[in-house]
Amino acid sequence: MSHSSPSLYHIVRKSILPENAPLLILLHGYGSDENDLFSFASELPKELFIVSVRAPYEMQPYGNAWYAINFDAEKGKWSDNEQAKASRDLIAKFIDETVNHYPVDKNKVNLLGFSQGAILSYAVALTYPQKVKNIMALSGYINKDIFPKNLETKDYSNLDFYCSHGSVDQVIPVDWARQTAPFLKALNIKYTYSEFPVGHGVAPQNFYQFKEWLIHRM
Repeated sequence: MSHSSPSLYHIVRKSILPENAPLLILLHGYGSDENDLFSFASELPKELFIVSVRAPYEMQPYGNAWYAINFDAEKGKWSDNEQAKASRDLIAKFIDETVNHYPVDKNKVNLLGFSQGAILSYAVALTYPQKVKNIMALSGYINKDIFPKNLETKDYSNLDFYCSHGSVDQVIPVDWARQTAPFLKALNIKYTYSEFPVGHGVAPQNFYQFKEWLIHRM
């Protein structure tokens, strides 16, 4: 166990297990912070060691982002992909630091991302598949511009994705999210895809569904 704390600011809910706990890392959306998804923690299994991370870019007047977004642009120009790649690599480094610093099992790393956090969860998993296992990507989409080029050559056999989206999402169109399933299927990656009749948020039935999904894979 190392004594240096992981590099991104985060808050923790400890596991009831003294060591080798399954790890759940929470990645919030654009303009939010580490407290947002942490509200899920009390409803999730006590075996999980939960770490909720704050994104590195501060916004005015409050909130944080993983990368800049230009809301007026077309999909291709929408994201600052260089910042997104930097955050992708920062999260991968944070995973290493976290498994070294806390009493968790490095083979049981779960990611849960919402919106921008979901987009980066896809990128982290597809770039560094050996670092993660189960990924819950809520209200996000596949941004191929922040993936490595040689996807076909990587081993994704250990990955499993739970993907969900609001069918009336006004921030990230559901059409973008619907490209996820065929993309993952083409790479022979295990996945579940669900839609819920909500906007850009997590419906209660969405929460219960991914909670069940995770419990079966812990």
